[in-house]
Amino acid sequence: MPSSTAGSAMRSPIWPFQQSYAQLPDHFFARAPLHPVSNPRLIRLNEPLALELRLDPDHLGSPAGIAVLAGNNFPDGLHPIALAYAGHQFGNFVPQLGDGRAALLGEVVDMHGVRRDIQLKGSGPTRFSRNGDGRAALGPVLREYVVSEAMAALGIPTTRSLAAVLTGDPVYRERQLPGAVLTRVAASHIRIGTFQYFAARNDVEALKLLCDYAIQRHFPEAARKPRPYLALLEAVIAAQAELVARWMLLGFIHGVMNTDNMSISGETIDYGPCAFMDSYDPQAVFSSIDQHGRYAYGNQPRVAVWNLARFAETLLPLLSEREGESISQAEQALGEFHARYEAILHRGFRAKLGLLNEADGDLDLANDLLDVMARGRADFTLTFRLLGDDLDIPGAQATARRLFEDPGPFDAWSMRWRNRLARDGSATSTRKAAMHGSNPKFIPRNHRVETMIKAAVEDDDFRIFEQLLAVVSRPFEEQPTLSYYAKPPKPHERVLQAFCGT
Repeated sequence: MPSSTAGSAMRSPIWPFQQSYAQLPDHFFARAPLHPVSNPRLIRLNEPLALELRLDPDHLGSPAGIAVLAGNNFPDGLHPIALAYAGHQFGNFVPQLGDGRAALLGEVVDMHGVRRDIQLKGSGPTRFSRNGDGRAALGPVLREYVVSEAMAALGIPTTRSLAAVLTGDPVYRERQLPGAVLTRVAASHIRIGTFQYFAARNDVEALKLLCDYAIQRHFPEAARKPRPYLALLEAVIAAQAELVARWMLLGFIHGVMNTDNMSISGETIDYGPCAFMDSYDPQAVFSSIDQHGRYAYGNQPRVAVWNLARFAETLLPLLSEREGESISQAEQALGEFHARYEAILHRGFRAKLGLLNEADGDLDLANDLLDVMARGRADFTLTFRLLGDDLDIPGAQATARRLFEDPGPFDAWSMRWRNRLARDGSATSTRKAAMHGSNPKFIPRNHRVETMIKAAVEDDDFRIFEQLLAVVSRPFEEQPTLSYYAKPPKPHERVLQAFCGT
């Protein structure tokens, strides 16, 4: 293990990459070779993010920069890698997965002093491709670009999208599709599955190296604790509890919460068949491969704990020399998830309801609204947004009630809510501003995403992509000329399934 996560550095002012993960032993990764594409074409460059990463947008958008973003050329001295990891996929353990279609170029230190990975997704096969082509189709690349940037604008910890490039080459799934490469930015690409990879091989030395690296990079305060590996476990549990609570507050469904898709940094990663709910339904599932609802919206907190238990199992040899003591420590740490998750969730729902001061019964009020929404098939996002709009409108004239198939139960709930607001004692204008800061008007709705993908894939038309991206990048603003993007789908527009794209 190197003494610092700085690793070897490329001191080029254009590509200031460092490669600290590549300083770990060779069995942590495989070298990712070049697999050039025929005709790379830049779809979108995230210039504000490039500047935040201390990268030159002008160079990134030049032919030389696009060649790197497409995986056609790597800067001199740079040796990209594909990371090794394992994972539980829908509950079934696979001892070797790894980056089968991704190349980690390296790391940069951004304007805030934070180390962040730069990875090409869809850049060609690696040692971990398992007979796959290592490529990405255009649709999933655009979906991840839009949804990850929307999540960032919504304040949810997430990987980011730096660039999307068309390759000029087809990929073959159910049919022939345009190929593309996404440049993804992450705090790191270390997953629960990374630890499982070494635990499955009983490689305790590698586990210790990985823990030390993860602590130094993500949780340096853990190194100062009497039991640093237990502190690492506790920190990852806390990060995941906060992340999943924030998903739930926005109606976001990840779709594939396999352990290899759960980042220890607490960022949302791997936007495959993800979706935002329209009508509220705790059993909502959109993933075409989740046939039994394992990763349904309402199951996400339980799955997170299950995944974290798998993470804890990998650390048992490091927690104590006595197995019983290790298990006891892990169980106690896992037991903290629920309290952390509930605290963030309850605070979030109070904010969404405009309850600026805490009082007994607030949680019941929030849960009762969700129940009314489920029975009335009301839109999750717009219900909360319109509650803020309706603060100074008499209850019988409230616009939110129009979202419910039967507004009667909502009217009864609304009277309770308004009585609670009266006891809260804050000015309406202050409350409305706070609610609009917690309840977005715009999300990347599934039918809009699918329309965007269809236009790009079938007609090479990226205008809807650009417009949708612009809208969801300002999710809390009114944007009156684009208000139709806030509307729920009509019955014939509903998207019932999303696809991974691999």
